[in-house]
Amino acid sequence: MDGNIYEKRLGTDRMFPLVFRMALPAVAAQIANLLYGIVDRIFIGHIPGIGTDALAGVGVTTSVIILISAFSSIVGGGGAPLAAIALGQGDRERAERILGNGFILLAAFTAVTSLAAYIFMKPILFFTGASGNTIGYATEYLSIYLAGTIFVEITTGLNPFISIQGRPGIAMCPILIGAALNIILDAVFIFGFGMGVKGAAIATVISQACSAFWVLKFLFSSEASLNLSRKYLKFSPAITMSILGLGISPFIMASTESLVGFVLNGSLKQFGDIYVSSLTILQSAMQFGSVPITGFAQGFVPVASYNYGHGNTARVRECFRISLVTMFSFNAAVMLFLIIFPDRVASMFTSDSQLKATVSQMMPIFLSGMTIFGLQRACQNTFVALGQAKISLFIALLRKVILLVPLALFLPRFWGVKGVFAAESIADATAAICCTVIFMISFPKILKKVSSPSS
Repeated sequence: MDGNIYEKRLGTDRMFPLVFRMALPAVAAQIANLLYGIVDRIFIGHIPGIGTDALAGVGVTTSVIILISAFSSIVGGGGAPLAAIALGQGDRERAERILGNGFILLAAFTAVTSLAAYIFMKPILFFTGASGNTIGYATEYLSIYLAGTIFVEITTGLNPFISIQGRPGIAMCPILIGAALNIILDAVFIFGFGMGVKGAAIATVISQACSAFWVLKFLFSSEASLNLSRKYLKFSPAITMSILGLGISPFIMASTESLVGFVLNGSLKQFGDIYVSSLTILQSAMQFGSVPITGFAQGFVPVASYNYGHGNTARVRECFRISLVTMFSFNAAVMLFLIIFPDRVASMFTSDSQLKATVSQMMPIFLSGMTIFGLQRACQNTFVALGQAKISLFIALLRKVILLVPLALFLPRFWGVKGVFAAESIADATAAICCTVIFMISFPKILKKVSSPSS
């Protein structure tokens, strides 16, 4: 079947089945991608004798890894929606130029971030919350992980360009393959070969390399309707700036998670490594709800972008309504389950009774604000889908930078260690409410600027 037919379906198929057909493979891919980190932590947390310290060590590397991976969001979260809008407008050449410049940006991001992380590894890790007991595990894991940075950037940065072609099933495959391989290799290297933390890192790099190869193989093939063509692998200042302009919001959404890790781990370090370990588990638990709705967003954004570019505002509205109800309901249900049954989650990661008790105590405090986070994700990603860079940027900064960081530094003075965990909850709830109000005011105004061909 002609690849263009897949794209045209974004503007013609019934909206409800279309959104879910696009979103469910992306959700599955995100869940599989989540397993990269989760499985590593589960295996590491159960290493006899060193599990708790090793878990804390790998946990502090998470902030660095998130920051590096966030650069791929500039291309995937900024470039892909712009390419989808271009396809909706019938400008295929511009879409391919965006893809080509996105690839160039990913290569540049890899070189800069990897080099900086290698040079300043130990100071960064100590700042992130590593201690004398955990720094060895942290450097051992991160030094190997950085060797595979290019594979992470390619997979997460270019995979959305497969989705905007109306091919979510193909976009799902590299993530599923990589995640399944990672689970197998984790067991083999960590326990089979007794390689511990080092084995987990090696397993991750090999798995990510396989995922990246799959993405590139498809984008360079004739099967893709939007190709990664050599003639468009040329730097264009105008296109690059447009990618950076819209992509800065998804980048901040992702990178501020890293900033939060720096701040929270740094604050918890003074209370003891047990709280750093517990934060690793709590953040992993949070991802059970947030990561699938990130996947859902990756599915509905191409639909909204294509129809916005095509001028069909009625379909944009319908797409948003479906996405809002789905994302809010799912996220709220998962968060409530985690809050009610924290001990079950803790038992997945550790057999340490003290650590499990700490997680059970802090889980309700940490996650209560996340129960309404689905509102923010639906509204914020719709702003991105419509190319609204400035609004998206403000909302991204609001949650983590404007609210959470000051709260995490301020609340512990009055509430001790509980204040560190409460900061996340208060920031999440406040940002979600503010984002929803801004969206209700702005969304109708944005759509009024577009004349619908069906009106």
